[in-house]
Amino acid sequence: MTLLRSIAFQFLFYANLSGQMILYLPVFFFLPEPARWWVVKSWSRSSLWLLHHVAGTRSVLTGQERIPAGPAIVAAKHQSFWEVISILPHLEKPTFILKKELMRIPVFGWYAYGLGMIPVDRKRRGAVLPSLLAAARVAVTRGRQIIIFPEGTRAPPGAVPNYRPGIHFLYAELGLPVVPVALNSGLYWPRQAVRREPGTIRAEFLELIPPGLKRMPFIATLRERIETRSLDFLRDAFTERPDLPMSPLVAERLAEAEAGFSRAV
Repeated sequence: MTLLRSIAFQFLFYANLSGQMILYLPVFFFLPEPARWWVVKSWSRSSLWLLHHVAGTRSVLTGQERIPAGPAIVAAKHQSFWEVISILPHLEKPTFILKKELMRIPVFGWYAYGLGMIPVDRKRRGAVLPSLLAAARVAVTRGRQIIIFPEGTRAPPGAVPNYRPGIHFLYAELGLPVVPVALNSGLYWPRQAVRREPGTIRAEFLELIPPGLKRMPFIATLRERIETRSLDFLRDAFTERPDLPMSPLVAERLAEAEAGFSRAV
């Protein structure tokens, strides 16, 4: 039953995405900016509705009161596409930093450019940072919130985190506060898989990190906040649903955390 519901969700999710892109294409780029954001956020909410009512996967995101008014950097754990569609409605004018290949997708790429998303060529590594900064500064002058995934790509739950230099580079150069986001989406929306697990995906906007920290304290603070809360969400998921599939990575991560807790006690 779960697989059938997952397949139905996949079909309806992409039908909803392509249908809305085609429907609004003749007028989208002529609409005023608030109307364009309404269109995109409505699509996002409809996608989460489908996820809940077709696949049986609820979405709970908390901590919105910690999002500052005006420009900021939102640094989120990245395990699936869920965080893109779930974070989007809670920010006034979000600008995602995304891989360049996505901008080449017909129609989708047009929308991404029209909404001011920032593409990066991951093959260029550090060489991309100057152009990334230039685009981010333009976004900031327009009052945007910049969403970046500090690990650079999707990582499965339980994987050892690898925070890339881009997040500190933007933090230091832009002088903006950073809002960390913890989550457990990969348990329910596995990467490169059709199956969507029923249950509740949880995410939280965490206490912001003010500008001005040096590189090592900043990365340590960001990592500690995101990873600690994400680990809490992993535990909660298996408490709520003990039969949820557990990968060896997650099992190892939870065992390490339990051993560390036992030593501390």
